[in-house]
Amino acid sequence: MPDSVLTFAIPYYRGDNYIGRAIASVLTQRDARWRLLVCDGGEERPGPPRGLPDGYRDDRIRYIPPAGKPGMAENWNRCLRAAETDLVTLLHEDDELEPDYAGRMIAAAAAHPGATLLFCNASIIGPKGEPLFSFPDYVKRFFRPARGLTILRGEVGLRAIMRGNFIMCPTMCFRRSHLAGRAFDPQWRQVLDLDLTARLLLDGDTLVGIPESLYRYRRHEENATAAQTKNLLRFREEWALFRDVARRARARGWDRAAAAAASVGIVKLNLLYCAFNDLLASRGRGAVQKLRLLAEIAD
Repeated sequence: MPDSVLTFAIPYYRGDNYIGRAIASVLTQRDARWRLLVCDGGEERPGPPRGLPDGYRDDRIRYIPPAGKPGMAENWNRCLRAAETDLVTLLHEDDELEPDYAGRMIAAAAAHPGATLLFCNASIIGPKGEPLFSFPDYVKRFFRPARGLTILRGEVGLRAIMRGNFIMCPTMCFRRSHLAGRAFDPQWRQVLDLDLTARLLLDGDTLVGIPESLYRYRRHEENATAAQTKNLLRFREEWALFRDVARRARARGWDRAAAAAASVGIVKLNLLYCAFNDLLASRGRGAVQKLRLLAEIAD
Protein backbone atom coordinates (compact mmCIF):
# COMPACT_ATOMS: atom_id res chain seq x y z
CA MET A 1 0.00 0.00 0.00
CA PRO A 2 1.53 3.38 -0.99
CA ASP A 3 2.07 6.06 1.63
CA SER A 4 -0.99 8.26 2.14
CA VAL A 5 -0.80 11.84 0.89
CA LEU A 6 -4.43 13.03 1.07
CA THR A 7 -7.06 12.58 3.78
CA PHE A 8 -10.75 12.59 2.94
CA ALA A 9 -12.57 13.64 6.11
CA ILE A 10 -16.34 13.29 6.20
CA PRO A 11 -18.11 15.46 8.81
CA TYR A 12 -20.98 13.08 9.56
CA TYR A 13 -24.36 14.06 11.02
CA ARG A 14 -27.33 12.02 9.83
CA GLY A 15 -26.68 11.07 6.22
CA ASP A 16 -27.38 7.34 6.36
CA ASN A 17 -29.09 7.58 2.96
CA TYR A 18 -25.92 8.71 1.19
CA ILE A 19 -22.85 8.00 3.35
CA GLY A 20 -22.29 4.61 1.72
CA ARG A 21 -22.08 6.23 -1.71
CA ALA A 22 -19.65 8.84 -0.45
CA ILE A 23 -17.37 6.14 0.99
CA ALA A 24 -17.68 4.03 -2.17
CA SER A 25 -16.47 6.98 -4.22
CA VAL A 26 -13.35 7.16 -2.04
CA LEU A 27 -12.71 3.43 -2.39
CA THR A 28 -12.80 3.73 -6.20
CA GLN A 29 -10.14 6.45 -6.40
CA ARG A 30 -7.57 5.55 -9.04
CA ASP A 31 -4.80 7.02 -6.89
CA ALA A 32 -4.69 4.93 -3.71
CA ARG A 33 -2.62 7.39 -1.65
CA TRP A 34 -5.50 8.41 0.60
CA ARG A 35 -6.91 7.96 4.08
CA LEU A 36 -10.54 8.34 5.13
CA LEU A 37 -11.86 9.75 8.40
CA VAL A 38 -15.51 9.86 9.37
CA CYS A 39 -15.93 12.41 12.18
CA ASP A 40 -19.29 11.83 13.84
CA GLY A 41 -20.87 15.09 14.94
CA GLY A 42 -24.15 13.55 16.02
CA GLU A 43 -25.52 12.20 19.28
CA GLU A 44 -23.52 9.92 21.59
CA ARG A 45 -24.08 6.31 20.50
CA PRO A 46 -22.65 2.86 21.28
CA GLY A 47 -21.10 2.39 17.84
CA PRO A 48 -21.01 3.71 14.28
CA PRO A 49 -24.41 4.29 12.66
CA ARG A 50 -25.56 2.17 9.73
CA GLY A 51 -23.32 2.45 6.70
CA LEU A 52 -20.25 3.78 8.49
CA PRO A 53 -16.75 2.27 8.43
CA ASP A 54 -17.29 -0.61 10.86
CA GLY A 55 -18.18 -2.69 7.81
CA TYR A 56 -15.10 -1.81 5.75
CA ARG A 57 -11.95 -3.90 5.97
CA ASP A 58 -9.44 -1.24 5.05
CA ASP A 59 -6.94 0.12 7.55
CA ARG A 60 -6.99 3.47 5.76
CA ILE A 61 -10.51 4.09 7.06
CA ARG A 62 -11.09 5.36 10.58
CA TYR A 63 -14.27 6.31 12.46
CA ILE A 64 -14.08 9.03 15.12
CA PRO A 65 -17.05 8.84 17.53
CA PRO A 66 -18.99 11.86 18.79
CA ALA A 67 -17.43 14.11 21.41
CA GLY A 68 -20.41 15.88 22.88
CA LYS A 69 -22.42 17.40 20.06
CA PRO A 70 -20.15 19.83 18.21
CA GLY A 71 -21.57 22.43 15.88
CA MET A 72 -20.83 22.33 12.18
CA ALA A 73 -17.72 24.52 12.39
CA GLU A 74 -16.24 22.54 15.27
CA ASN A 75 -16.82 19.22 13.52
CA TRP A 76 -15.20 20.56 10.35
CA ASN A 77 -12.25 21.78 12.42
CA ARG A 78 -12.09 18.40 14.15
CA CYS A 79 -11.74 16.83 10.71
CA LEU A 80 -8.77 19.09 9.95
CA ARG A 81 -7.12 18.38 13.30
CA ALA A 82 -7.59 14.61 13.11
CA ALA A 83 -6.06 14.22 9.65
CA GLU A 84 -2.66 12.54 9.49
CA THR A 85 -1.69 13.99 6.10
CA ASP A 86 -0.94 17.56 5.07
CA LEU A 87 -3.63 17.58 2.38
CA VAL A 88 -7.23 17.32 3.59
CA THR A 89 -10.55 17.41 1.74
CA LEU A 90 -13.82 17.70 3.66
CA LEU A 91 -16.03 15.33 1.67
CA HIS A 92 -19.67 16.01 2.51
CA GLU A 93 -21.62 12.97 3.60
CA ASP A 94 -24.17 13.24 0.79
CA ASP A 95 -21.73 13.92 -2.07
CA GLU A 96 -19.47 11.77 -4.24
CA LEU A 97 -16.02 12.03 -5.81
CA GLU A 98 -15.02 11.39 -9.39
CA PRO A 99 -12.39 8.60 -9.59
CA ASP A 100 -9.53 11.00 -10.43
CA TYR A 101 -10.11 13.52 -7.62
CA ALA A 102 -7.27 12.26 -5.41
CA GLY A 103 -4.74 11.93 -8.20
CA ARG A 104 -5.43 15.33 -9.70
CA MET A 105 -5.44 17.14 -6.36
CA ILE A 106 -2.21 15.51 -5.26
CA ALA A 107 -0.61 16.48 -8.58
CA ALA A 108 -1.92 20.04 -8.38
CA ALA A 109 -0.64 20.41 -4.82
CA ALA A 110 2.81 19.25 -5.93
CA ALA A 111 2.76 21.68 -8.87
CA HIS A 112 1.72 24.59 -6.63
CA PRO A 113 3.54 24.13 -3.30
CA GLY A 114 2.68 27.68 -2.24
CA ALA A 115 -1.09 27.13 -2.41
CA THR A 116 -2.94 27.02 0.91
CA LEU A 117 -5.91 25.37 -0.73
CA LEU A 118 -6.88 23.93 -4.08
CA PHE A 119 -10.31 23.50 -5.61
CA CYS A 120 -11.95 22.11 -8.73
CA ASN A 121 -15.21 22.24 -10.64
CA ALA A 122 -18.19 20.09 -9.67
CA SER A 123 -21.11 18.47 -11.42
CA ILE A 124 -24.56 18.59 -9.82
CA ILE A 125 -26.51 15.42 -9.07
CA GLY A 126 -29.91 14.73 -7.58
CA PRO A 127 -31.06 12.40 -4.78
CA LYS A 128 -30.57 9.24 -6.89
CA GLY A 129 -27.28 10.35 -8.41
CA GLU A 130 -28.90 11.54 -11.61
CA PRO A 131 -27.40 14.56 -13.42
CA LEU A 132 -29.22 17.71 -12.38
CA PHE A 133 -29.27 21.17 -13.91
CA SER A 134 -28.94 23.96 -11.36
CA PHE A 135 -29.22 27.50 -12.69
CA PRO A 136 -27.31 29.14 -9.79
CA ASP A 137 -24.46 26.64 -10.15
CA TYR A 138 -24.44 27.16 -13.93
CA VAL A 139 -24.16 30.93 -13.46
CA LYS A 140 -21.21 30.56 -11.07
CA ARG A 141 -18.91 29.47 -13.88
CA PHE A 142 -19.20 32.92 -15.47
CA PHE A 143 -17.76 34.54 -12.33
CA ARG A 144 -14.61 32.41 -12.49
CA PRO A 145 -11.85 34.69 -13.81
CA ALA A 146 -10.12 32.00 -15.91
CA ARG A 147 -11.35 28.99 -17.87
CA GLY A 148 -8.21 26.99 -17.20
CA LEU A 149 -6.03 27.16 -14.13
CA THR A 150 -7.29 29.80 -11.68
CA ILE A 151 -4.88 31.44 -9.26
CA LEU A 152 -6.43 33.69 -6.61
CA ARG A 153 -4.42 35.97 -4.38
CA GLY A 154 -4.59 39.44 -2.89
CA GLU A 155 -7.18 42.07 -3.76
CA VAL A 156 -7.88 40.67 -7.23
CA GLY A 157 -8.68 37.25 -5.78
CA LEU A 158 -10.85 38.66 -3.00
CA ARG A 159 -12.79 40.85 -5.42
CA ALA A 160 -13.41 37.82 -7.63
CA ILE A 161 -15.06 35.73 -4.91
CA MET A 162 -17.01 38.72 -3.57
CA ARG A 163 -18.52 39.30 -7.00
CA GLY A 164 -19.70 35.68 -7.02
CA ASN A 165 -18.36 32.76 -5.00
CA PHE A 166 -17.55 30.25 -7.72
CA ILE A 167 -15.61 27.95 -5.34
CA MET A 168 -17.75 24.93 -4.52
CA CYS A 169 -17.03 24.45 -0.82
CA PRO A 170 -16.55 20.67 -0.56
CA THR A 171 -14.22 20.52 -3.57
CA MET A 172 -11.57 22.37 -1.56
CA CYS A 173 -8.39 20.55 -0.59
CA PHE A 174 -6.55 22.23 2.28
CA ARG A 175 -2.83 22.21 2.97
CA ARG A 176 -2.79 22.07 6.77
CA SER A 177 0.81 23.27 7.11
CA HIS A 178 -0.17 26.56 5.44
CA LEU A 179 -3.36 27.02 7.46
CA ALA A 180 -1.15 27.51 10.52
CA GLY A 181 -4.01 27.20 12.98
CA ARG A 182 -6.57 29.18 11.00
CA ALA A 183 -9.88 27.38 11.02
CA PHE A 184 -13.61 27.61 10.43
CA ASP A 185 -15.34 30.24 12.56
CA PRO A 186 -18.15 28.82 14.77
CA GLN A 187 -20.16 32.04 14.56
CA TRP A 188 -21.29 30.92 11.08
CA ARG A 189 -23.49 28.05 9.94
CA GLN A 190 -23.85 28.70 6.20
CA VAL A 191 -20.88 30.82 5.11
CA LEU A 192 -18.10 28.89 6.86
CA ASP A 193 -16.23 28.29 3.63
CA LEU A 194 -16.53 31.79 2.17
CA ASP A 195 -15.47 33.34 5.47
CA LEU A 196 -12.33 31.20 5.60
CA THR A 197 -11.37 31.74 1.95
CA ALA A 198 -11.87 35.50 2.35
CA ARG A 199 -9.66 35.52 5.45
CA LEU A 200 -6.97 33.54 3.65
CA LEU A 201 -6.92 36.02 0.77
CA LEU A 202 -6.86 38.96 3.19
CA ASP A 203 -3.86 37.30 4.86
CA GLY A 204 -1.97 37.01 1.58
CA ASP A 205 -2.47 33.29 0.89
CA THR A 206 -2.80 31.75 -2.57
CA LEU A 207 -5.75 29.61 -3.71
CA VAL A 208 -5.48 27.48 -6.86
CA GLY A 209 -8.38 26.14 -8.91
CA ILE A 210 -8.01 23.41 -11.52
CA PRO A 211 -10.53 23.27 -14.38
CA GLU A 212 -11.53 19.60 -14.21
CA SER A 213 -14.88 18.55 -12.77
CA LEU A 214 -13.81 16.06 -10.10
CA TYR A 215 -16.63 16.26 -7.55
CA ARG A 216 -20.33 15.39 -7.61
CA TYR A 217 -22.38 17.74 -5.44
CA ARG A 218 -25.80 16.41 -4.48
CA ARG A 219 -28.72 18.84 -4.28
CA HIS A 220 -31.75 17.58 -2.36
CA GLU A 221 -34.33 18.95 0.05
CA GLU A 222 -32.64 17.49 3.15
CA ASN A 223 -29.27 19.20 2.80
CA ALA A 224 -28.29 22.17 4.94
CA THR A 225 -28.20 24.70 2.10
CA ALA A 226 -31.79 23.94 1.12
CA ALA A 227 -33.01 24.33 4.72
CA GLN A 228 -31.06 27.54 5.31
CA THR A 229 -32.35 29.02 2.07
CA LYS A 230 -35.92 28.44 3.21
CA ASN A 231 -35.42 30.03 6.63
CA LEU A 232 -33.32 32.89 5.16
CA LEU A 233 -30.35 32.15 7.45
CA ARG A 234 -28.18 31.70 4.37
CA PHE A 235 -28.90 35.19 3.05
CA ARG A 236 -28.63 36.91 6.43
CA GLU A 237 -25.23 35.33 7.07
CA GLU A 238 -24.02 36.26 3.58
CA TRP A 239 -25.12 39.85 4.12
CA ALA A 240 -23.31 40.06 7.46
CA LEU A 241 -20.15 38.44 6.10
CA PHE A 242 -20.00 40.68 3.03
CA ARG A 243 -20.23 43.76 5.22
CA ASP A 244 -17.41 42.47 7.42
CA VAL A 245 -15.21 41.64 4.43
CA ALA A 246 -15.87 45.10 2.96
CA ARG A 247 -14.74 46.70 6.21
CA ARG A 248 -11.57 44.62 6.41
CA ALA A 249 -10.71 45.13 2.75
CA ARG A 250 -11.20 48.88 3.08
CA ALA A 251 -8.84 48.92 6.07
CA ARG A 252 -6.16 47.38 3.82
CA GLY A 253 -6.75 49.92 1.09
CA TRP A 254 -8.31 47.30 -1.17
CA ASP A 255 -11.03 49.62 -2.42
CA ARG A 256 -12.15 47.55 -5.42
CA ALA A 257 -12.57 44.41 -3.33
CA ALA A 258 -14.34 46.44 -0.63
CA ALA A 259 -16.75 47.86 -3.20
CA ALA A 260 -17.53 44.39 -4.57
CA ALA A 261 -18.28 43.11 -1.07
CA ALA A 262 -20.26 46.18 0.00
CA SER A 263 -22.53 45.94 -3.04
CA VAL A 264 -23.77 42.50 -1.90
CA GLY A 265 -24.71 42.11 -5.55
CA ILE A 266 -24.67 38.33 -5.78
CA VAL A 267 -26.71 37.97 -2.57
CA LYS A 268 -29.40 40.31 -3.88
CA LEU A 269 -29.46 38.54 -7.24
CA ASN A 270 -29.86 35.13 -5.59
CA LEU A 271 -32.63 36.40 -3.31
CA LEU A 272 -34.51 37.68 -6.34
CA TYR A 273 -34.04 34.38 -8.16
CA CYS A 274 -35.24 32.34 -5.16
CA ALA A 275 -38.27 34.62 -4.69
CA PHE A 276 -39.16 34.16 -8.36
CA ASN A 277 -38.92 30.38 -7.97
CA ASP A 278 -41.17 30.55 -4.92
CA LEU A 279 -43.78 32.44 -6.93
CA LEU A 280 -43.64 29.88 -9.75
CA ALA A 281 -44.16 27.10 -7.18
CA SER A 282 -47.06 28.94 -5.49
CA ARG A 283 -45.02 29.50 -2.33
CA GLY A 284 -46.26 33.01 -1.82
CA ARG A 285 -45.17 33.33 1.79
CA GLY A 286 -41.60 32.34 0.98
CA ALA A 287 -41.47 34.81 -1.90
CA VAL A 288 -42.73 37.65 0.28
CA GLN A 289 -40.16 36.88 3.01
CA LYS A 290 -37.32 36.93 0.50
CA LEU A 291 -38.50 40.13 -1.16
CA ARG A 292 -38.77 41.84 2.22
CA LEU A 293 -35.21 40.83 3.06
CA LEU A 294 -34.09 42.03 -0.37
CA ALA A 295 -35.64 45.43 0.33
CA GLU A 296 -33.93 45.51 3.73
CA ILE A 297 -30.53 44.79 2.17
CA ALA A 298 -31.04 47.30 -0.62
CA ASP A 299 -32.09 50.07 1.79
